[in-house]
Amino acid sequence: MRKLNLLFMAIVGVLFSAMTVLAQAPAGAAEHAADNSAGLKAIAAGVGFAIAVVGGAIGQSRIGAAACEGAARNPGAAAKIQTMMILGLALIESLVLFALLVVFAKV
Repeated sequence: MRKLNLLFMAIVGVLFSAMTVLAQAPAGAAEHAADNSAGLKAIAAGVGFAIAVVGGAIGQSRIGAAACEGAARNPGAAAKIQTMMILGLALIESLVLFALLVVFAKV
């Protein structure tokens, strides 16, 4: 039964790889084809940027929580912890801004 399943999956894989041939435009129609993917590019850029923002927000919240916990445990080191926290927040925010720059460059 396992060999039959493996054979079936191999056949399905070969058939799926051949489907890309059907998606190509005819040779003469390439010059007259319009770019209909502008809306899809904008949606993809928005989703990609949303993922970057969510990752940055989670990272910033974890840094803030860890800094508060560290300052509560050792109030004498609060100034040094705050400096490192601000540096970490700035680096995370710069990555999110770089993602925004890439989104605007690709769309």
